[in-house]
Amino acid sequence: MISGYIDRALKHAVYDKLEDGSFSGRIPKCKGVIAFAKTLKKCEEELRSVLEDWILVGLAFGHKLPKIDNIDINKKPSKASHYESLAAV
Repeated sequence: MISGYIDRALKHAVYDKLEDGSFSGRIPKCKGVIAFAKTLKKCEEELRSVLEDWILVGLAFGHKLPKIDNIDINKKPSKASHYESLAAV
């Protein structure tokens, strides 16, 4: 589910060529997800990495992440699966 979210979010990425010839990339729906690099390819790679970290931090701190193309990764596990994971501990 998270890999699908990442792929869909990256389809909404906006890239700009800067005055110095480098690139910036951002995902407007994902506030704070921005990257800079000397080439477009490197910028795309960096943006993916920033997005992955942004998701992990957001989930860890319980932030509400935006739905991307009807993919909602904010859903909480059911109580049954929560208890199952606790039983494994």
